[in-house]
Amino acid sequence: MAAKFLGEPSKVVTGSHDRTLKIWDLRSRACIETKFTGSSCNDLVTSDGSGSTIISGHFDKTIRFWDTRTESGSNDIVLQGKITSLDLSRDANYLLSCVRDDTLQLLDLRMKMIVVSFSADGFKVGCDWTRATFSPDGQYAAVGSSDGSIFVWSIPTNKIEAVLKDHTDIVTAVSWYPHGTYLASVDKAKWASVWGDHV
Repeated sequence: MAAKFLGEPSKVVTGSHDRTLKIWDLRSRACIETKFTGSSCNDLVTSDGSGSTIISGHFDKTIRFWDTRTESGSNDIVLQGKITSLDLSRDANYLLSCVRDDTLQLLDLRMKMIVVSFSADGFKVGCDWTRATFSPDGQYAAVGSSDGSIFVWSIPTNKIEAVLKDHTDIVTAVSWYPHGTYLASVDKAKWASVWGDHV
């Protein structure tokens, strides 16, 4: 369901429907470690440059924290619905989680607690792998909805900045252009849209 580089170009961590996290060495093309998570992993992020911390989001409503130097996870956070996606702010201080209870939850990783909850009339998470994302400057959060809309919240004010409408099917993922305000979105009907800098 998800794959991220793990601190160096030769290592990748994957999260799977089979309830495992696997660490791969790309040079040898082999799995070098398996972590058993207890629940299907819908998304994951690595939260430091050294690749020692993995954060995974799961079907059982739990965000799990893993130290690659030890065997087990610690300090799990349980939310009110299945975790469909995770995104990390550029400074690695905040984690954005999309949840099947039709919310986005913003966690401060320094305190390991939720600091803001985003919701809106009409916003419904459309599937178990709906992907939400931070804007490159960390000031906005964007996510697709089951009705084909895209909701964009201002993080500092916790208010809706825009509701974008073009899709006619469930929007499954959105992604910001890394150096600007363009936003791309895709839906279950296999359509992609690119939104200009009016976002």
